[in-house]
Amino acid sequence: MRNDMAGYRRIHLLLEGRTEETIVRDVFLPCLVARGWHVTCSILTTREVRDGKNYRGGVSSWSSVRKEIRQLLRDTSISIVSTVIDYYGFPSDAPGMNTRPVSGPRSRVEHVEKALYDAIGDKRFLPHLTLRESESWVFAAAEQVGELSLDSSMAKMLEHDVTRAGGPELVNGGVDTAPSKRLKRYWPEFEKTIDGPLAIADLGLPALREQCPHLDAWLARVEQAAN
Repeated sequence: MRNDMAGYRRIHLLLEGRTEETIVRDVFLPCLVARGWHVTCSILTTREVRDGKNYRGGVSSWSSVRKEIRQLLRDTSISIVSTVIDYYGFPSDAPGMNTRPVSGPRSRVEHVEKALYDAIGDKRFLPHLTLRESESWVFAAAEQVGELSLDSSMAKMLEHDVTRAGGPELVNGGVDTAPSKRLKRYWPEFEKTIDGPLAIADLGLPALREQCPHLDAWLARVEQAAN
């Protein structure tokens, strides 16, 4: 099937792991389908096994990510290949990582995304790195986290972090202070593949986009590409 067939627009999302897979399925998919996209997904391969299933989830190296992107772009039925991969922990040898400007987090991640696009060299590639990681979106759903955890103080802690940072996507991305680390510290029973996606789904995509401008800009580009 060719990508120029009338009425057929397919976007393939290359995902970092199971958490992103659940969020795409439960939160992003209805919006993309409503825009006319046929959506397919795959999770990054972290280790290939000769006999048996490959290990999937997480970023092992830029070379492995590049290989999967280029393999996907060989499929002419795909109109757009995009990514839902964390900026936090992205390989240091990836294009743009060593030339990031001394500026705000969003400018820095957009610099890397532009470098990735240039390195792949295909107009169908729309890179997106989650600022800072998918758990950042959970901070937008502070009230919902409080309800899920049955602890109202949880919502107040997340809201405090968001206010101090200037938005959910700007919550510090340090080794001990990344959104995922904070959530686990605040809520030891937090299950990233279950509780995070549930909270985000309860919040809803419009409210998530309102609080997360980098995510909103990516989805807007995807929507525009469907026209």
